[in-house]
Amino acid sequence: MTRASGWLLAALLALPLAAQAQRADVPYLTGRVVDNAEVLKADTRRRLAELLQAHEQKTTNQVAVLTVPTIHGESVEEYAVRVFEQWKLGRKGKDNGVLVVVVPQDRRMRIEVGYGLEGTLTDAAASRIIRDVMTPRFRQGDYDGGIYQGVGAILAQLEGKTAARGAEGAPRAQARQSEFFKAPPMALHEKVLMGAFIFGIIGLFTFIGIVTPGMGWFLYFFLIPFWAMFPVMIFGSGITFYILIAYLIGFPVAKLFVSRSAMYRKAMEDLRKKGHATIGGFTVGGSGGSWSSGGGGFSGGGGSSGGGGASGNW
Repeated sequence: MTRASGWLLAALLALPLAAQAQRADVPYLTGRVVDNAEVLKADTRRRLAELLQAHEQKTTNQVAVLTVPTIHGESVEEYAVRVFEQWKLGRKGKDNGVLVVVVPQDRRMRIEVGYGLEGTLTDAAASRIIRDVMTPRFRQGDYDGGIYQGVGAILAQLEGKTAARGAEGAPRAQARQSEFFKAPPMALHEKVLMGAFIFGIIGLFTFIGIVTPGMGWFLYFFLIPFWAMFPVMIFGSGITFYILIAYLIGFPVAKLFVSRSAMYRKAMEDLRKKGHATIGGFTVGGSGGSWSSGGGGFSGGGGSSGGGGASGNW
């Protein structure tokens, strides 16, 4: 073998290695939204993750979003298939996964659809979502709107709610109705435990304020910020607003009702004559006007892809 033919053979053998070296890496699946290109705002990532989680709980479909800065010349179709297969989106046997890939520097995108959803999210529907929903916003530099609206259209198509074009309004309406503070995603048992802890504490102090003459009104005003903020961690700001209204009205009404009882009148009389009174096991009054527990107390504790879908650029 001549030296020239040896160099040629070495070059031919190196071609597959060079091509593989240029292939973009597949990121780790760290969540339903993997924004490696960092084009999404934190609030958009959060809302997308909540939207996708709710859809999976309703349908078992697994939809994920991936943004990467560039795929180094690799076709977006090949890259999406590699990501899909490595992430194993969709339930085994159902193959009901969908992957949305956006590559900002290459100005390429892809909706990769698993075998099991190709009849619902057809190539034509995926292409329409890319063309009518995502591309116009990407051309304006609006990645938040393009990806969020695109995902909303995909979910609407999968759930049979509306056509892709008509689905644009649904995520916008949801965004307009989003709460100032949203409760973190928690399982039902976590909400029950957190609720028992929070309402057990502020509920106890509220009860003391209702049945205690004198300082009870101090507790009423003191507890307002607690009733305004603590329930947010479970219910979000929307429901918490109504809980606060219920407290602001309910406390005075309950206190007015209790003040007519013999127990309340006796406590007032004891405070006037003795300087202290016992109510429900708690002693109020005494030197310094403090209250203490009469021997009691409380404590608290903390799938595969079939190559279906559509691609586009902008």
